[in-house]
Amino acid sequence: MLEFLIDNLVLVMAALTSGALLLWPTLRGAQGSGQAVSVPEAVRLINREKGVIVDIRDAATYAAGHATGSRHVPLDELSPTPTSAALPGNKTVPVLVMCDSGVKASRAVSLLRKGGYERALSVQGGMAAWREAQMPVEKSSA
Repeated sequence: MLEFLIDNLVLVMAALTSGALLLWPTLRGAQGSGQAVSVPEAVRLINREKGVIVDIRDAATYAAGHATGSRHVPLDELSPTPTSAALPGNKTVPVLVMCDSGVKASRAVSLLRKGGYERALSVQGGMAAWREAQMPVEKSSA
């Protein structure tokens, strides 16, 4: 066995490196260090962990089309501390923050985490990615 490892050291190192690179995203996610999730992961959190989508866009943009079942909480209502009645009362459920492209959502995630929502996450790509993944969208009156 040892002779095989020595003779094929390059192959063994390549296999170990490849395995480590494949496991890296999983290990990183398990530590909870990431603050953004993909659309499929957001859907999983909604379905399995009763996650809540919070849309932080302005009222007109929200009314023109938003993720079905999302709650509207404009970004300015999250500063300095999140107090909107639309936010979930249970601060342990995943709060999935949505904006147009995912850029402003990271700021909202920081504010929500400061307010005690430890599982606040932005949806990568925002509404653009949601629509691209052909997820359900609804309109409401402005």
